[in-house]
Amino acid sequence: MNILPAHTRALGKFVFSAFSQQTDCGQHQASLSIRSGRGRGTHDRVFRFVPLFTTPQAAIHYALAQGEGCLHLSGLSA
Repeated sequence: MNILPAHTRALGKFVFSAFSQQTDCGQHQASLSIRSGRGRGTHDRVFRFVPLFTTPQAAIHYALAQGEGCLHLSGLSA
């Protein structure tokens, strides 16, 4: 499996890092890390999404959009 470097975007106190991982069938799976805090108080959640994509760029775009949507829907302050 081939993992591409993360595409990172900061939104307020959160840092979103999206990854694309190529599966054995040649499709691309999206993953997203949402990090907040600093030092020993850092908290990081990692999500892996079910849809598969034909390009790594599409997977990364999807992961970032899902993270931003979650941030806005949950009412978390950026």
